[in-house]
Amino acid sequence: MKEREKFGSRLGFILVSAGCAVGIGNVWKFPYMTGRYGGAAFIVIYLAFLVLMGWPIMVCEFAVGRGSQKSCATSFRVLEPKGTRWHHYGWFGMAGNYLLMMFYTMVAGWMMYYCFRCARGDFSGGALDAQIVSDRFNEMLSSPATLTLWMVLAVLLAFGICALGVQKGVERITKVMMIALLALIVVLAVHSVRLPGAIEGVKFYLVPDFQRMKEIGIGDVVFGAMSQAFFTLSLGIGAMAIFGSYLDKERSLTGEAMNIGILDSFVALMAGMIIIPACFSFGVEPDAGPSLIFITLPQIFNQMTGGRIWGTLFFLFLSFAALSTVIAVFENIISFAMDLFGASRKKAVAVNIVLVILLSMPAVLGFNVLSGFQPLGAGTGIMDLEDFLVSNNLLPLGSMVYLMFCTKKNGWGWKNFVREANAGTGMKFPLFVRGYMTYGIPILVVIIYLKGYWDMFAPKAAAQNNPMLLVGWMLVAVAFLALTGWFTFGRKK
Repeated sequence: MKEREKFGSRLGFILVSAGCAVGIGNVWKFPYMTGRYGGAAFIVIYLAFLVLMGWPIMVCEFAVGRGSQKSCATSFRVLEPKGTRWHHYGWFGMAGNYLLMMFYTMVAGWMMYYCFRCARGDFSGGALDAQIVSDRFNEMLSSPATLTLWMVLAVLLAFGICALGVQKGVERITKVMMIALLALIVVLAVHSVRLPGAIEGVKFYLVPDFQRMKEIGIGDVVFGAMSQAFFTLSLGIGAMAIFGSYLDKERSLTGEAMNIGILDSFVALMAGMIIIPACFSFGVEPDAGPSLIFITLPQIFNQMTGGRIWGTLFFLFLSFAALSTVIAVFENIISFAMDLFGASRKKAVAVNIVLVILLSMPAVLGFNVLSGFQPLGAGTGIMDLEDFLVSNNLLPLGSMVYLMFCTKKNGWGWKNFVREANAGTGMKFPLFVRGYMTYGIPILVVIIYLKGYWDMFAPKAAAQNNPMLLVGWMLVAVAFLALTGWFTFGRKK
């Protein structure tokens, strides 16, 4: 049997794992969430939940990966007690990775395309109001050829890197990409805080105003921070576990997970330090939502001295953030094929290039040819459905499966989990959190999960004056939760 590949260095493991966690959510969603929920007070609560929820789940996922030396496809089967159903989750984890890439490859293509357009000067010179920039963004979305071309480029680039292997491809190139990303984000942040009037944005971003939080609504701010902290690390579909399977036992997992969480948070915080002071400097509201990246920021860069350069660097940074996640998830997908079917790396890459491109086409066409198909109601598209299935279902439910597997007696169990997490030198996992991990975090995850359905469908039910729409979708949520419990706690007869 061929020996499993390993990372060549501890730094490689940290940067590749952080590259998986660092994605568009850090740069796209975190700044406008911070703007929407009042600035620094939101950040304080976000960081608290990152430690309370994200860190323990990440250690669980790494431990399952390293303990099994397998991907999510077969890791539960290797570690589960005989007669239990945990291995069924492998299929859900695989589905989550493919679903994520069905729209994330397209978004990575957007970033690369905008980097190209900024470098070409499409957003420089002359009057550039919101309507012009919005029209150019919509032109991109309405062109299947443009979206397909850049999606395919992102797929080929990421799979090409994975084809080189764990050390020679994924580790070596992602290390360079992440170091470049970190350097770019620091340069951009320093430039942003030096803009005229940016100091007010820095104050808004760094000085907590709990009175403002009270005005917005403490519950809304706390839940927003809890949700962002939970989703930022891409936990629950085995995207982190795969890198645990490539790790040796020289270092304990607790400290490594902490380092990755710190790096992920640093990128999110510095992204906000780029965007929010710039918004204040040019009199733009920092809570503009997703349009902040593609419509508001190009206008801001156009008004800056050297804006063409700064805009190109910003979208290059976004491209690195997106591609680092795509490479990480592609590596998980390749490992599925190798673990399940014994395929070679090159064969797994070749088959999945075709498969991922085909699977990504519905999201591409959902903005143009299939724009009339709105599966979650008016104003939604195919990408929204795919994102909803991953973010609001597979990530929270998968995280709960990993937690239960590592803490319950009919799973891998607390003793095995702690033994694996603490193997090697470094920070040890705190034993006193067992009860909190067994009951506390799952309760928080269920709250996030059900609240996600409520936020998605309550406004639609109110708009249509149809409360049964909300009731129906909440029953769907409970059904998914029950399905999770079936293979989490059930045993074969």
